[in-house]
Amino acid sequence: MAKRSTSSKNSTYILSLPLFFLLLFFPSPSLSISSNVTYDGRSLFISGRRRLIISASIHYPRSVPDMWPGLVEAAKEGGVDAIETYVFWNGHEPSPGNYYFEDRFDLVKFAKIIRDAGLYMILRIGPFVAAEWNYGGVPVWLHYVPGTTFRTNDEPFKNHMERFTKYIVEMMKRERLFASQGGHIILAQIENEYGDIEKVYGDGGKPYAMWAASMALSQDIGVPWIMCQQYDAPDNVINTCNSFYCDQFTPNSPNKPKIWTENWPGWFQTFGATNPHRPPEDIAFSVARFFQKGGTVQNYYMYHGGTNFGRTAGGPFITTSYDYDAPIDEYGLVRQPKWGHLKELHNAIKQCETPLLFGNSTLITFGPLQEANIYTDHSGGCAAFLANMDEEKDKLVVFQNKSYSLPPWSVSILPDCKNVAFNTAKVKTQNSIVEMIDEKLQISEGWSIFKEKVGIWGNPNFVKNELVDHINTTKDSTDYLWYTTSFYIKGGEKIKQSLFVVESKGHAAHVFVNGKLQASGYGNGTEMKFNLTTPVTLKPGRNDLALLSMTVGLPNAGPFYEWVGAGLTSVKISGLTSRTLDLSSHSWAYKIGLEGEHLSLFSPYGNGDLNWKTYSQPPINQPLTWYKVIVETPKGDDRIGLDMQHMGKGLAWLNGYPVGRYWLRKSSPNDKCTTTCNYRGKFSPDKCRTGCGQPTQRWYHVPRSWFHPTGKNTLVIFEETGGDPTKIIFARRQTKNI
Repeated sequence: MAKRSTSSKNSTYILSLPLFFLLLFFPSPSLSISSNVTYDGRSLFISGRRRLIISASIHYPRSVPDMWPGLVEAAKEGGVDAIETYVFWNGHEPSPGNYYFEDRFDLVKFAKIIRDAGLYMILRIGPFVAAEWNYGGVPVWLHYVPGTTFRTNDEPFKNHMERFTKYIVEMMKRERLFASQGGHIILAQIENEYGDIEKVYGDGGKPYAMWAASMALSQDIGVPWIMCQQYDAPDNVINTCNSFYCDQFTPNSPNKPKIWTENWPGWFQTFGATNPHRPPEDIAFSVARFFQKGGTVQNYYMYHGGTNFGRTAGGPFITTSYDYDAPIDEYGLVRQPKWGHLKELHNAIKQCETPLLFGNSTLITFGPLQEANIYTDHSGGCAAFLANMDEEKDKLVVFQNKSYSLPPWSVSILPDCKNVAFNTAKVKTQNSIVEMIDEKLQISEGWSIFKEKVGIWGNPNFVKNELVDHINTTKDSTDYLWYTTSFYIKGGEKIKQSLFVVESKGHAAHVFVNGKLQASGYGNGTEMKFNLTTPVTLKPGRNDLALLSMTVGLPNAGPFYEWVGAGLTSVKISGLTSRTLDLSSHSWAYKIGLEGEHLSLFSPYGNGDLNWKTYSQPPINQPLTWYKVIVETPKGDDRIGLDMQHMGKGLAWLNGYPVGRYWLRKSSPNDKCTTTCNYRGKFSPDKCRTGCGQPTQRWYHVPRSWFHPTGKNTLVIFEETGGDPTKIIFARRQTKNI
């Protein structure tokens, strides 16, 4: 590593100033004075002084406003300096020119909570964000603006992107939230991970990336712009790193600081897969190595993952939980020992801040996989990072005439170049166990039922002699699209060996023949397409076929992802006497969505009350059934999850709030799961997994603020395939230390 030095009279003078003057030179982000944010190849300058920043991602729509202060405070208590968030375009502009900034999407309120906590903010406007969020955050309606191709040198897309970016920037300016206005936003991001796919867009790629940078700079926000994974970012925009490890990352200019915008402390989940976990020792190792090698801003993606409420999950097949194995869990509870171990790490790094920012760096090697970086400043301050990259063996190294034992895959931090303040492999924080304590639903009124019709309800939206694309038809107004047709079986024709053969671009489908559910097919998080071959019960004469096609979140990343379709592509019946019946070009009648959605059965203010039928005990194992029940608010203040283990697949609401998609889809018992996780060696999402043979997600977060404090709550469930709603229970989430 090349030596870096920052030698000036100012750096020596700062070290001798009393605390009172240091506070003046290192102001809190809550101060109302203007803070100029600049940078050089070593660090950011905030109000003229170098700063080392530890940041934490918390996405405001993935929790609720009542949770925001506690989440921000827990991050601050964990040693964090800044909160980072994306801005979710499709949540804010659901239709062209119509904006929404209320409830979970109240960006200004969230920003002010961060400011009032005394933390900085990093605003990743995007407005493409990926983030396992539906359609990558871009509004679906934009795909249907004539002539539009996303994320290339395309005028319609650029016009809408610029308009939204300006809207967000002006909103922040009106509230005086940029540091240049006395606020706390110190960095802003345009685009997202475009460098990884820029070449795929051919001649439109680089011009678009340069336009995005230029457009952002023209907003005159007074703080630096960043572009993550943008290897050709122009000189006045900082390119940054996203990865599990960024210690070897080098910006594309020696005049830019080394910034890590996404350090993944876990990973996302997909329905039908096992659950990934990243050990705290490895996260700490990656962070220590980053600062050891000259890093200046590091952000955890995610520090609190939260919940993909409603239909906001992307993927497809991303779970409703976006827990991410983060230091603060989906429900807002700190995850130990991860949170505590990283807090100790942050404390040790902050003890090294002055030498790291103002000192010269020297590299010493002890062996092929052992090294130290020593930072010394002009006042005699010294900090050292001793690293052992060996994945198997402890190593004893001698540094400044003293012996230090380094566990495998670890870094020891010495803020004074003598005493070890922290070793990444030595976890001292007490572990915690999370328990979901069952609490039976306290039902104050009986069950109400609404039965969906199989196939067309009302009149068909249209009829075609072909199979149409699902997404182009629904435009994501719903997960559901009915494909219906009929066919005839000749008298005496063999039907006992009949097979139903379906091909689909994704994501899932239920097959109904003559009103009865025959089979279901679905893709997965790796391959959204699927083929389904299943025996089918037919009868002589007319047979009615209805297929309920479903999306499970729209694609959220990849080149030209907006052109990826879904829905049926081929429907055949084989095994008939001397023929295969190809129905693909038959006359198909289509219906968008469910009747219950049309009636707003999920809403306390819907017009579907007259359609419910009351039962003392609801029917069980019935497909296409809406259930409504009035329940009491759980006592206490524990976080609440909805235990859906006895249901199949569907959607849930409480008091009209969208809990989200539920699916009790199990992972394979033959997947590779581990009872313990070896932190040593490079991490990948498949390294440490749990939950083989179990549902990927059993509990679904219901925020406390969604319950009526005293009184009755309306729980509505739409079940697609059949389950037992009498066994739905609430569960109180609790932690205990061991």
